[in-house]
Formats: sequence, structure tokens, C-alpha cells
Amino acid sequence: MRFLQRAAAAVMLLVSAAGIQVVQSGPAQAALPTAAVALGDSFVSGEGAGDYQPVVDASGTAQAFPGWSAANSNAYFCHRSANASVFTAPLPGIQQRFNLACSGAQPADIANPASARAEGRAVASQLDQLRALAQTHDIDVVLVGLGSNNTQFTFGDVATLCANRFIADAWTGWWEFWAYLKGEVPQRPCTASDLATDTEVAAATTETTAALRQILDTLAEVDADGTHQVILQTYTNPLPPDIAPQYYDEDGRTDTRDKFRALGAERYAAGCPIHRASLAPGQVFSQNLGSLVKNAYATLAAERPAADLRVLDVQRAFDGARLCENPDSPAGALATPVRVQDGPSGTFITSLSQTCQESWHPNAAGHTVLGQCLTGAFAAAPRTIVTCARNADGTLTIS
Repeated sequence: MRFLQRAAAAVMLLVSAAGIQVVQSGPAQAALPTAAVALGDSFVSGEGAGDYQPVVDASGTAQAFPGWSAANSNAYFCHRSANASVFTAPLPGIQQRFNLACSGAQPADIANPASARAEGRAVASQLDQLRALAQTHDIDVVLVGLGSNNTQFTFGDVATLCANRFIADAWTGWWEFWAYLKGEVPQRPCTASDLATDTEVAAATTETTAALRQILDTLAEVDADGTHQVILQTYTNPLPPDIAPQYYDEDGRTDTRDKFRALGAERYAAGCPIHRASLAPGQVFSQNLGSLVKNAYATLAAERPAADLRVLDVQRAFDGARLCENPDSPAGALATPVRVQDGPSGTFITSLSQTCQESWHPNAAGHTVLGQCLTGAFAAAPRTIVTCARNADGTLTIS
């Protein structure tokens, strides 16, 4: 029915002795093209996947790459990739795709301009962008990735915390910190509570649920045929539960020793500058993000029994192809390695004091996998939790 909505002309049936006559009272109105739309943060915008497209800012100006000296608030740095999963997924019946997500987006950015908060980008609220799109398109699929950034914690801060501790531990010994800095710079591995406490996860769940509720309310207002599915995607961890043995030690030093520069350089080159002891807390953090999305889904599904909601659980979508999971990392990995650049030359440097926005996000190959997962969720029954897991041979099991 969705493809016939708004397509038929208004008609009047006149009954006479001669029979039934059909009279058109106005010109036929063309059906709006069907659309799939991505909303949310970096894991759906395509951060790390390259081929970033110009982004229209809050003033209506399309921002292409502005140069590395531009403020990080520039709309371009939403990093909306042409390789994002919303574009790679086969979605039968969907005619056009749109990416309204923005790297770094928080729940508040759904209904408010991101520039209204500190460190937000100069784009209109995602709901305002969605309303404008609904004027010209029939929105049938909405992919939402939301929750990893909020007022309690952000994915970027979590990743930077653990990487910085490893780098500090690897390159600078305790004596140098004591002698020159006369203060403690954390060098210990991350713990689960360093990344997000239970209280913070609960608060983030409340924020995310409220934003998702606003999305559903807006869709009810602007989608003329009232037929659309909303797919809530979880997050996939770019790092494995443990790294390949090749990265355990170097020059006889493990990451439990004071100063292990050769090992630090080796793990940086492989894309995973992190303590082995930080990996398990990272898995807990990733699982908490998944629970956050599923709990929000449960709340909204109970509130709105008629809504076509689905969860796409991609926690295991990169199994066997995470950074440092195999000896040749980052070759073959589905996530971007930690890489810090000195500017437009693209030269990699070892300091983490500069931007590394793309790091530890799905790369283009990863988004191809996520696109296949999205297709599975699209074809699934309404109000279900769809799990997408990668098998040892690289195939996916979607159930």
C-alpha cells in the first residue's frame, strides 16, 4: 500500500441509470519516492569509512572539506560517508537513501541544533532535517544509532582515555613523571568503572529513550502514509576480547613492565595501542551500550504496541576481524586503527594530542558488513531483535 499512497487522483463515483461513471476531480499526484534515512552518531554516519560528503550546515550552506585548520564545529566533520551502511545495504523497494547522522551526536542533537551544546557541530537538529526530507520523500526505513555519546560519557573520551594511558605507560617511565612533571599521569589499564558506571549507563539510557521517543513522535507527524520501520542499531567493539599472541610482548617486555616503547610502537602500528588488561573492561562497556539500546527498545515497544520497531544487534558482526585479533593487523580488519595525523599531509604521528576522530570506527569494509546486517533487520518481522554475527569463514549469520 505504501507505494500507492498519494498516487491516485481524487475521484467521484456518479451513479445513474446507465450505470457507474468515474469522474476525476483533479490531476493525479505522483507518488513520493521511498526513502531510507540514517539518524544518530558516528557509527551510522560512516565515521572511519572515508569518502565524506558535503554537509549542509544550520545556515543552509553545504560545507565540503574546509581544511584541517577549520574549527571542529564545522558541519563537514559530521563525516557522512558515501560508504555508510545505509547506502550499502540492499533494501528492496527503497528508492533513495539519506544520511542525517553526525559524528559525535548526542541524544540532545535529535531535537536541538548540535551547536546548542559545547563541542557540537553547526548543523540543524536531526528532526528538523527529517521534517524537511519528509516534504519530498516517503520515509519507509529509519536506521538509528544512538547512545554511545551522551551527557555522561562519549565513545571518543573512552577510547582516548585507554589509548592515552597505554601510550604514557609505554613511552615514559615512572621516574620521568616524578622528576619532570612532579605529578601522577595515569598509566594503569582502564577499568569498567573508568569507562562508564552503572549509574551513568542508566542515565544515558533515559536520555537515549527520550530522544528515540521524539523520533517516533516526529515520524507519526510527517510520514503521510504512516508506514515505516525504525531499526535501532547497537554497537560493535573494534577490539577483540584478547589480542593475537604476536602483540603480547616485544624485546622481552610486556605491557605490565615500566616503559615498553618497542611494544607500544608495535601495537600502535597494528592499530590497537591499549593494555591487554583494558580489553575486558572495553567489552563490558560495549555490552552496556548494547543493553542501553535494547532497554530503550523494550520501553518504547511497551508504550507503542503498534510501532514497527526492531533492534539490530551487531555486537558480534566483526568477530574474527577486529583490530589486532589477527597477526597481520590492521590488514583485513573491519575497523579503523588508531591513527593520528599532523594535518593535510596525512603523515601519521605518535602523539595523541591531535585529532584522531576516525579511530576505532567501522571502516568501509566494516560498513559493507553492517549493510548486510541492516538488510537482515529490514527483512525481519516487526518488533524483533535481530542478531548479526560474523562466522569464522567471513559469512554472516543473521537471526
